[in-house]
Amino acid sequence: MTYQLMATMASGLEAITAKELQQLGYETTTENGRVLFKGDLKDVVRTNLWLRSADRIKIILAEFKALSFEDLFQGIKAVPLEEYLPMNAQFPVTGRSVRSKLHSEPDIQGVTKKAMVERLASFYHRRTRFPETGARYLFDINITKDKARFTLDTTGDSLFKRGYRVEAGGAPIKENFAAALILLTNWHTDMPFSDPMCGSGTIPIEAALIGHNIAPGRLRKFAFEAFDWFDGQLLSDAKAQAETMIRQDPLTIYGSDIDQNMIQIAKVNASNAGVLHDIQFKQIAVKDLNIDEDDGVLVTNPPYGKRLKDAESARELYKELGQVFRPLKTWSKYILTSDLEFEHYFGAKATKRRKLYNGALRADYFQYWAQKH
Repeated sequence: MTYQLMATMASGLEAITAKELQQLGYETTTENGRVLFKGDLKDVVRTNLWLRSADRIKIILAEFKALSFEDLFQGIKAVPLEEYLPMNAQFPVTGRSVRSKLHSEPDIQGVTKKAMVERLASFYHRRTRFPETGARYLFDINITKDKARFTLDTTGDSLFKRGYRVEAGGAPIKENFAAALILLTNWHTDMPFSDPMCGSGTIPIEAALIGHNIAPGRLRKFAFEAFDWFDGQLLSDAKAQAETMIRQDPLTIYGSDIDQNMIQIAKVNASNAGVLHDIQFKQIAVKDLNIDEDDGVLVTNPPYGKRLKDAESARELYKELGQVFRPLKTWSKYILTSDLEFEHYFGAKATKRRKLYNGALRADYFQYWAQKH
């Protein structure tokens, strides 16, 4: 069975996820926050296992015009839900409406659920409520400009939950967002890589996973594993194949932070991810860093102070970052911060600036490309 599939991602990362899918061999169509592609259950498994920058993979079950609640009800009722849901399934529904005639989200969810129940009741010959004690199938109804799209989530917890992070500490960057930042750079495995403010280690760990071609989803569970029509062998086979694709290239990856406690957490996370021996972690302040290699890539997400006192110390840090890294002409530097005055304190104008959203927070990616020898 071929499905219309959809990967979702943070706003601004669509091109990265589309490129990942294309490299896996899929033809893609990009929308805002979504990339569409076609595939079967094997592809559902493969993309959940391998996509580094996406949030989740959904099956699109129906798309139709919904100008009234009757349109919505009939559109949902027409979906062959009995092919997806056993009688005891839990089937919660989330809903969103954007610039549409139907704008009450609770009503949209309620009508969708009612139509689903009616369809299943006639199939299973039930007059009483469904028990909803079995596996969980999460549905979503999104109405944008009066067009309804009804989807089933195959992922479960967002794909950023790789399964290696024990303790985040502070406000860490999400794993899939960190991976996307690296995929936006020119880094290759034969180049040194550094994150001088690595916190709990997410960026260097994701770099090591990319460098060794380790599937980012190999340690976690997925919603589709509980679907009664899913063949568990598909996941076992995909994981076994993923193990054979791991590359053993030697990597030069540095992660440092001023906080010794964060370095300890980073080491535990790296160990859980199986890449501890690939990353040289060190407790050191940015201003004391001494870098003697050439042709490297720096990716970092420095702390950004929201309160005035924190903002001052954050900007002091940007100055130090500029003093240490600006002289390294052969290094490309990529810095993510929501301080839009960053260039002023770093002391140089970025080659390129990319607007991204880290959750709801706008954060710009300041890119300083290496000078060619």
